[in-house]
Amino acid sequence: MQETYDPKAVEAAAQQFWTATRAFEVKELPGRPKFYCLSMLPYPSGALHMGHVRNYTIGDVISRYKRMTGHNVLQPMGWDAFGLPAENAAIKNRTAPAKWTYANIGHMREQLKALGYAIDWSREFATCRPDYYVHEQRMFVRLFEKGLVYRKMSVVNWDPVDQTVLANEQVVDGRGWRSGAVVEKREIPQWFLKITDYAQELLDGLDALPGWPEAVKTMQRNWIGRSEGLEIAFRLEDTDERLCVYTTRPDTLMGVTFISVAAEHPIALAAAEGYDELRYFIEECRHGGTAAADVETQDKRGVFTGRYAIHPVTGARVPIWAANFVLMGYGTGAVMAVPGHDERDWEFAQKYDLPIRMVIVSEAVAEAIAELQRDLRRNDDAMEAALGESAPVDVYEVSEAVRVVEDFERRIQEEGAYVERGILVNSDQYDGMDFDAAFQALAQRFEREGTGARKINYRLRDWGVSRQRYWGCPIPMIHCERCGVVPVPEDQLPVVLPEDVAFSGVRSPLKADPDWRKVACPQCGGAAERETDTFDTFMESSWYYARYTSPGAADMVDERARYWLPVDQYIGGIEHAIMHLMYFRFYHKLLRDAGMVDGDEPATNLLCQGMVIADTYYRENADGSKEWFNPAEVSVQRDDKGRGIGATLDSDGRPVAIGSVEKMSKSKNNGVDPQSMIDKYGADTVRLFSMFASPPDLSLEWNEAGVEGMSRFLRRLWAQVARHVAAGPVGALDVQALSAAQKTLRRQLHETIQKVSDDYGRRLAFNTAIAAVMEFLNALAKFDDATPNGRALRHEALCAVVLLLNPITPHVAFALWQALDEPQALIDDVPFPHADPTALVRDAVMLAVQVSGKLRGTIEVPASATREEIEARALAEPGVAAFVEGKTIAKVIVVPGKIVNIVAN
Repeated sequence: MQETYDPKAVEAAAQQFWTATRAFEVKELPGRPKFYCLSMLPYPSGALHMGHVRNYTIGDVISRYKRMTGHNVLQPMGWDAFGLPAENAAIKNRTAPAKWTYANIGHMREQLKALGYAIDWSREFATCRPDYYVHEQRMFVRLFEKGLVYRKMSVVNWDPVDQTVLANEQVVDGRGWRSGAVVEKREIPQWFLKITDYAQELLDGLDALPGWPEAVKTMQRNWIGRSEGLEIAFRLEDTDERLCVYTTRPDTLMGVTFISVAAEHPIALAAAEGYDELRYFIEECRHGGTAAADVETQDKRGVFTGRYAIHPVTGARVPIWAANFVLMGYGTGAVMAVPGHDERDWEFAQKYDLPIRMVIVSEAVAEAIAELQRDLRRNDDAMEAALGESAPVDVYEVSEAVRVVEDFERRIQEEGAYVERGILVNSDQYDGMDFDAAFQALAQRFEREGTGARKINYRLRDWGVSRQRYWGCPIPMIHCERCGVVPVPEDQLPVVLPEDVAFSGVRSPLKADPDWRKVACPQCGGAAERETDTFDTFMESSWYYARYTSPGAADMVDERARYWLPVDQYIGGIEHAIMHLMYFRFYHKLLRDAGMVDGDEPATNLLCQGMVIADTYYRENADGSKEWFNPAEVSVQRDDKGRGIGATLDSDGRPVAIGSVEKMSKSKNNGVDPQSMIDKYGADTVRLFSMFASPPDLSLEWNEAGVEGMSRFLRRLWAQVARHVAAGPVGALDVQALSAAQKTLRRQLHETIQKVSDDYGRRLAFNTAIAAVMEFLNALAKFDDATPNGRALRHEALCAVVLLLNPITPHVAFALWQALDEPQALIDDVPFPHADPTALVRDAVMLAVQVSGKLRGTIEVPASATREEIEARALAEPGVAAFVEGKTIAKVIVVPGKIVNIVAN
């Protein structure tokens, strides 16, 4: 073998062998345990970034380890290829989105292969290909026929220039992020999937996912947002019409002082006729975001509609206000306002001088009120007795209870709402009840009267799957004036998206092409038009995991899916916790109910990898803006602890400011090109650093000095193997004839094997596994034993080290395994090392010795030493003896295998 490590040659040879032998293509093997390892598929943006490298290296380490432990491992790869970025790039580069996308896929595929991932490329697909999305279209038609798909008007952010719907994050200061046009809220027809039919199952299923991070499950629980409350009808004044509200706090009903409705609510729209102030307000509300988060943070504003509702208990008139913080798409679009016990309502009431009524108090205040009532009754009795005398007497005295109640009410009026549950007051017959009692009493009343009912509500809303964009999967529906909306027959699928188009970004080519739109109605044969909306790209990524299991299947999946599913290990960023992972789980249940897959959940275990972060460097411009420079363009001066103390730009030698450490991003220009690192250090070094610098679920701080350290480590490993191989063949290891030093080294080896096995298999702690191997290799480097048994032990050790590192540095391992003259050409088929229990037995143990709680020395004793022998050896240790001389030994505490503590007075 070569004396020095040449990454390019080593990696080229290994990758050529893997490709030629199709080393990672797999098929179903029912007699062998399967392991399906899946990383979230990438968007073909043009080039890999370090986040990709870290994500896919984690998956590859797990996959290779599982293969070495006897599993039939599937690790596939595909491309989430539809979406807005391709449209933006097409506009910028004056090309078609398809051409840009396919070119990027080709480039990124080669980058992934250069990193040596054990991917079954025979299963590769791009979601923008008709042979992929035809199955999605067919499933949509079937769901439509089952009643799980519907179309309705929905409020969206509409860019009147780009003629498209904008996501909330694409609205910047009320304007379209690309066109700069003032954004409108517009009602347009949208397609929806009934995910709410599965809300409770999605919620309950989280309890059956112990392998998912609690943070992800908590976010999903909050997003589903199950609540139990009452739906209560308020009669509109002078009509028989009802205005329904949903509340989880019916105990506050007697504190209602107004009702808030959405600007788009029919009551507000009707009241706006001839009412300019309200009409202008509604028009203003049509602009801005539609997300609940945006609504919560904006200034609370409203206009009185001039209408009143009748309180269902007291019969009082309740004014109805149109408010900008109520969304028509949430609940009934109307909210009963209780400013004394809701912060948002309190803020609104303060602004518009609306009444604030206290109807809930703490237990302490409730007791003060009860005491006050008792005092008043006593005073009334005393007054009555006094009036019978010659002159009345003043027996009333302001008590502490009065001050408690007045202070509580003052705080509600002046400082903010009391939002905790408590005891009802000022609520007539419901006074003194707690939340549960009031809930039950009011529910029974309204159910009896037919004016309300108990209701379970969910924050989760049905999944809007249509987008007014071109680069997406066409929705397989047809609009006919005679027949209405009808699905495209399955035998006419796919509805193919035209790819060779001129794309300006102003109007979808689907809307602009009459030849594509016009079609015969499948029911009546008359003139009709295709749906020009395309699917939300979350549709493609919600079922892709299943398609990998059944490449070439005539339907979405076939019987092979039952072998491979569920995914055993899913890997991706926590930023996908709500949207993708919710739809991912939902779509699996749709596939299950269609009889295509087994089981209730798509993935057993989920690992959310941390971000890759890096230093930032900048100069401040005259206008206060910052110009950011890439770390590759900057030279940094560091102190003796490696901390940056100054930096200069290489191109001009002038200083730049050192910013904070932040997530790699284009905006801060602090991304590191993986290809440049591969070219400079080799793929294995990049992989090794990515796994060593941080546990997989925590942020990784990029540090090229650390990369250089990993490169040096691989070179040292290579050099150790080269020297060993150059010394000639070795014989068999005689474990019965090991010397004391040889036993110690072999024990260290098998302790390392034991730890690394646990780190890979159970803990997914690759950084500590690497550290353990490094520590052992240092010990091996100091092992100077050229005897036959010594060289045989070194051979065992080097073989084990190569196998232990194979999941992380497969190219180096591939070459070193061959150099060590082992018979198997493919190291991945060699079983992962097992720790030898006999090697782990210690002949001697090191014990720390404390005197009165302070460490004073260490001793080495035989593992079989008795307590008396340990005590004697500890007391004889020179460092210990000096501290017990002249003192009385009160007691000696021996903790076997760990410590001796001598208590001396």
